[in-house]
Amino acid sequence: MQALLDAISRLTRPTDAGRVFHGRGGLHPGCEQWALDAYPPVWLLTSFAPVADDELARIGAALAARWAEIAPGEPLNWVFQHRDENRPANRVMAGEIPAEHIVEEDGARFAVNLPHGQNHGFFLDMAEGRRWTRRWAEAHPGGKVLNLFAYTCSFSVAALRGGAAAVDNYDMARGPLAVGRRNHQLNGVQDRAAFHGHDVFSSWGKIRRGAPYDLVVLDPPSYQKGSFVATKDYARLARKLPELLAPGGHALVCLNTPKLGTDFLCDTLAAEAPMLEFIERVANPAVFADVDEERSLKVLVYRQPEHVAPSDSRAPPEAV
Repeated sequence: MQALLDAISRLTRPTDAGRVFHGRGGLHPGCEQWALDAYPPVWLLTSFAPVADDELARIGAALAARWAEIAPGEPLNWVFQHRDENRPANRVMAGEIPAEHIVEEDGARFAVNLPHGQNHGFFLDMAEGRRWTRRWAEAHPGGKVLNLFAYTCSFSVAALRGGAAAVDNYDMARGPLAVGRRNHQLNGVQDRAAFHGHDVFSSWGKIRRGAPYDLVVLDPPSYQKGSFVATKDYARLARKLPELLAPGGHALVCLNTPKLGTDFLCDTLAAEAPMLEFIERVANPAVFADVDEERSLKVLVYRQPEHVAPSDSRAPPEAV
């Protein structure tokens, strides 16, 4: 736990949301269970293993001491989450959480929810993916974007802030999509976004009618019972990409599981969409460094050729 305590002793006052300690990357032996995140004005401490009360008290004391140094006179707000395979437990340890908790990243604003559930509405490790998306939109003003498995639509916000003309957001979970609508309102880009509460796999006809898109973002869960299993379902997604992309269009292909490496995505795209050209892997934020980068978040960029033969642009009937 010492590496975590050392990181706390060096904390600076955050302005943007972000991770400040990533034990899960394996670079701090003995601290693999710990993560510390800033969601200003709240700190979130996560443990992926059971924690004794005296350990929590020691960490809380370290946070309080450092906060008194960097924000004298201001109350310390922090939440503890114990995450296991069953149900996460969240506790407000000190202070309070804003009634509407809004955080920022690079000037964009997002609503988050720390007290309930495992996920909080905003994935910190995807920061570079959002930056790539905004840079893409700045370089392709007026582009049309499809955001599949949109969750709370942070990719959509990034694209629209960069100058995209329109984004279609698809996700079967209507609760996160409602948060996504709020995120667009917070950033003043709601007029250029559409929200579709549909299962992606049962909505291909509707999705295809919106094509072609200049950018398609694929960010599915790695495993969600009854919804998506990467080893089985990613091929079904990859197969659809060519018919959804405009000539010269890009795809941002994402996967976050330590069980599957970059080769899984590359092999899947090579088999199911061989006409697409691999461009690059987007680097993860430095704070999320891992002893084995193949365990960490994978964000790959692909490109549709400028000239696509008709036989390559649409999946055969049996694959639809």
